[in-house]
Amino acid sequence: MGVAEEAGKVAGSVLDVMKAQPLVLGLLLVVFALIGLLYFQSAQFNDQRAENVKLFVSVQGEVQKLLSQCIVPPPAGR
Repeated sequence: MGVAEEAGKVAGSVLDVMKAQPLVLGLLLVVFALIGLLYFQSAQFNDQRAENVKLFVSVQGEVQKLLSQCIVPPPAGR
């Protein structure tokens, strides 16, 4: 027996199980839908996080620029 014949038998048995147990097919669809949802959610989270980091860095740059223009007077009592 070749590998192709074994793969064909496995595929046939999987299809037989799917016909006999439609709940398995439904569960597989739900699992793949959840995997897709997790991927989509994490991709959006990563995009939002990158945006927040850029904003944070730009605000910090503006604060540093403002602080560099400040002149601190020496204490009067000395």
